[in-house]
Amino acid sequence: MKKRKLGNSGLEVAPLVLGGNVFGWTADEPTSFRLLDAFVDAGCNLIDTADIYSAWVPGNKGGESEAILGKWLKRRGNRRKVLIATKVGKEMGPDRKGLSKSYILRAAEDSLRRLQTDCIDLYQSHADDPGTPLEETMEAYAKLIRQGKVRAIGASNYSGDRLTQALEVSTRSGYPPYQCVQPLYNLYDRADYETDLEPLCLEKGVGVIPYFSLASGFLTGKYRSEKDLANRPRGEFVKKYLNDRGFRILDALDQVSGQYHSVPAVVSLAWLAARPSVTAPIASATSLDQLTDLIEATKLALDPSSIELLNLASA
Repeated sequence: MKKRKLGNSGLEVAPLVLGGNVFGWTADEPTSFRLLDAFVDAGCNLIDTADIYSAWVPGNKGGESEAILGKWLKRRGNRRKVLIATKVGKEMGPDRKGLSKSYILRAAEDSLRRLQTDCIDLYQSHADDPGTPLEETMEAYAKLIRQGKVRAIGASNYSGDRLTQALEVSTRSGYPPYQCVQPLYNLYDRADYETDLEPLCLEKGVGVIPYFSLASGFLTGKYRSEKDLANRPRGEFVKKYLNDRGFRILDALDQVSGQYHSVPAVVSLAWLAARPSVTAPIASATSLDQLTDLIEATKLALDPSSIELLNLASA
């Protein structure tokens, strides 16, 4: 599978990233192992998780996804074949949140221990922390990179303004800069990214790995009425998409899917991967059938007329 450069990090990634938010939530450990095996067997290599995953599940406290991933890495002995991305900053408990230097250094050690590895390939700020000077945050990452505990850094949920400031701080202070950004971006959620972040990422050569690439499952086409949301873990996230614009997007996806003898999820990811600024969309799966569809997206190159049809329907 042809790899893409992630910013100027030196990391090369397949055009699909596996989201680890489901590990320890809607995918138990044996299922997670099967998904990870199939993902790597298909030639993909970047797995994205976070220290907070999946603290929202009753009985969990956070770190479950990293721990499952760490067990898999140790059992398979394939650490060199994969790239591991994780995040820091979301609240894990009292005095365990934000992007202060002391907390980043402590959280990194916790993540390394759970992941059972000595280096995180991509360490990301999970959310902006306006209460901590950017200089302090970037200094912490610089130290981790010097120590060989982190290879590259990225930012998630940053505005274009704050990403610009962070890049300027790195240039001024001689710290390694953010090499990628992880925004909310998909065929439905377009406006914020395309107006605020995309021009900056193209200008500065910052890699982009969007999350919620399938709009919490809406763009798979399986949710077409409120009845479809009943007793679904992601139901509350999907409800906002059930409107005229959402249905217009699904109609266009059905049309393009029919043309390519494919399914809406594959077409949605292929549309993202075709965006010049996007390195690789992040998507998660809870079954091998779902994962097979996601991997198919890495083989689908949409023609310009299909891209334009999707652009117009989702404008």
